[in-house]
Amino acid sequence: MRALRAWVRAAGNRAIVGRALITAVVVGTLLTAINQGDALLGGRLEPDMAWRIGLTFVVPFFVSLVSSVQTIRGETAGGYDPAARG
Repeated sequence: MRALRAWVRAAGNRAIVGRALITAVVVGTLLTAINQGDALLGGRLEPDMAWRIGLTFVVPFFVSLVSSVQTIRGETAGGYDPAARG
């Protein structure tokens, strides 16, 4: 339970959330343009597209958030050694 609280605390870090938001906006916009761009430019916005477009932004947000938290937790737990790369 303590580990979960620490993880949630790290996930709430302002810098991590900010980075995840930037990632979500950039990646989500690119993926929306790739996947839904023709329909959006053609004015064919269908109701079922809303949840797909929403997920296109939510998924990169959570991937970035989880990745950042796991990296930080690995570094602080001694599980990450940048000198050991190679």
